[in-house]
Amino acid sequence: MTAGRKTPEDRQAREELGRRLRQARRDAGLTLRDVAASLEVSVGTWSAVENGHTRLSDTRLEAAAGLLGTDPTVLRDGQSPDASPDPAPSWRDFAPLQLDPPLAGALEAFVELGYHGASIRTIAQRAGLSVPGVYHHWPTKQHLLVALLDLTMEDLLTRARAARAEGDGPIERFTRLVECLALYHTHRRELGFIGASEMRSVDKPDRGRIAAARTEMQHMVDEEVAEGCRRGLMRTPLPKQAARAVVTMCTALPQWWSPSGPSSPEVVAGQYVDFALDVVRATRVDAQHSVP
Repeated sequence: MTAGRKTPEDRQAREELGRRLRQARRDAGLTLRDVAASLEVSVGTWSAVENGHTRLSDTRLEAAAGLLGTDPTVLRDGQSPDASPDPAPSWRDFAPLQLDPPLAGALEAFVELGYHGASIRTIAQRAGLSVPGVYHHWPTKQHLLVALLDLTMEDLLTRARAARAEGDGPIERFTRLVECLALYHTHRRELGFIGASEMRSVDKPDRGRIAAARTEMQHMVDEEVAEGCRRGLMRTPLPKQAARAVVTMCTALPQWWSPSGPSSPEVVAGQYVDFALDVVRATRVDAQHSVP
């Protein structure tokens, strides 16, 4: 694996390759730890590959393809020309979250005790590992936090882009984005919780990268509210502040919503779409929407 200057095209190619590698690993029933051990790299390094942060050499790609039972060309370029691509999962679908034991242990510990209150020993206990077992693949607690936040923002942005693309006009795009945010912060409430509470614990330069991803999410909503106001479909006199209030409202869901409560994520998403339309002062005749 080598490092070099990244262009936007390089970054996009690495992210797409990482997504294909992650899916191939899951299809093969392997964990990050399984792949890392077989390829003789650390779990942290392989996590960076799957998140598009580390370049993968051709030799390593061929080895990974062999391990995962696929073709390196398919991993590098996507579907082969004669293959029929499987339909992409909907942004509304949330399969059970699958994390490797150290990441699962870290997530549980960070949610309950906070980043600074959770020790590597606590994380190891919750992961069912020894302390040296965690340190073998994750050099520091900071690496675990960054991996979890990278995973959160990559997944959220992927879903938000797909949700926004479904909308026809600023009202529909806005409601899809709000629905996406509400669904994510209920179905993935643990990730959403540390995303909101532990950014202050992230060191540079990772903090800047993760903050940029959060800003991209906010800008999607900002742009639809600004366009809605420009067209007279939304009547808030403060579009930027209203957009920020809507996003903040959704990202606060992990602080109170519980799967044991009376309302499902889908019910909450529908309610929050209505709340958001009121915040931006969208007229109901312009704001026809449906939340399955």
